[in-house]
Amino acid sequence: MNLKKVLWATAILGLLICGFIVYQIYSAIFSPNTQFNNNEAYVYIASDATFSDVKNSLEPLLKDLSTFEAVAKRKGYITNIKAGKYALKQGMNNNEIINTLRSANIPVQVSFNNQESLALLAGRISEQIEADSLSLLQTFNDSSFLKESNFDEDTKLAMYIPNTYEFFWNTNAESFRDRMKTEYDRFWNEERLQKAKKLGLTPNEVTALAAIVQKETAKVDERPRVAGVYLNRIRRGMLLQADPTVIYAIKKETGNYDTIIKRVLFRDLEMDSPYNTYKYAGVPPGPITMPDITSIDAVLNPEKHDYLYFVADVSNFGYHMFAKSLAQHNRNKVQYTRWLNQQKVLR
Repeated sequence: MNLKKVLWATAILGLLICGFIVYQIYSAIFSPNTQFNNNEAYVYIASDATFSDVKNSLEPLLKDLSTFEAVAKRKGYITNIKAGKYALKQGMNNNEIINTLRSANIPVQVSFNNQESLALLAGRISEQIEADSLSLLQTFNDSSFLKESNFDEDTKLAMYIPNTYEFFWNTNAESFRDRMKTEYDRFWNEERLQKAKKLGLTPNEVTALAAIVQKETAKVDERPRVAGVYLNRIRRGMLLQADPTVIYAIKKETGNYDTIIKRVLFRDLEMDSPYNTYKYAGVPPGPITMPDITSIDAVLNPEKHDYLYFVADVSNFGYHMFAKSLAQHNRNKVQYTRWLNQQKVLR
């Protein structure tokens, strides 16, 4: 009788112990283990991250890091880290967290606009994906890639079409650059190529001219008219005489693209640079900035008119006054020069 009691007691104790162990395992796997108040928290895991790095990233977000680590070992996650950006939802358990970190890499929206150099572009992109600015810049300037892609030192900026693109955060420099080449080829479809050919321009020349249009006016609705002026001048064999090209030449010469120049002086017009369209005929050897798609399409679809000149309209800021003759242009220019002097804009 005593033996039976002992056996029953042992059995019950065993069940209790097993139940406790099962409960502990269940709790470790399926109990909520987040401690942030927002609906979601984002985790960025680098391509070379170790499990220790992952734990450091998760420590502020989890209630119990030890149970997470135990489940991660059971599921084989600690030897199979996946880089990327991940969204943890409030109330997730360890099982859900690890499944998320394994397979739910979230794409990010990467945007850039009118950078004037590849160095500035590299800095902008490095703020949005894992690749650092140095690796991006080195990849952008790779001579073999440029040659294979029919770009050179002057035209390489033209390959990057400002827009918003979807990438995974852990995209490396080479993958980013190659994707931009794919987007460039997609942008220059047969329709755009035929329009460029009809104008007697290559895609790179269209982009270079569009960059000038971009700098001349921020008004999208005015860009086709400005493009028409420059195309009229090209057809007549006139110098483009675009102030933004002179400003760019100064920046390129000094290497300081942060320089702010509001007024081009007569001495600047004598600068010996292929980008100085007051001295050298035709389109500059490359773009002075990354033009928007609207500026490129403005060149490909210019407004048809007889205007050859334009100057800022101080009575309607942002827009310009257009002229068909130099005499008319000089009359229009008086109001702008007077305004600059009143504002004491010397440079």
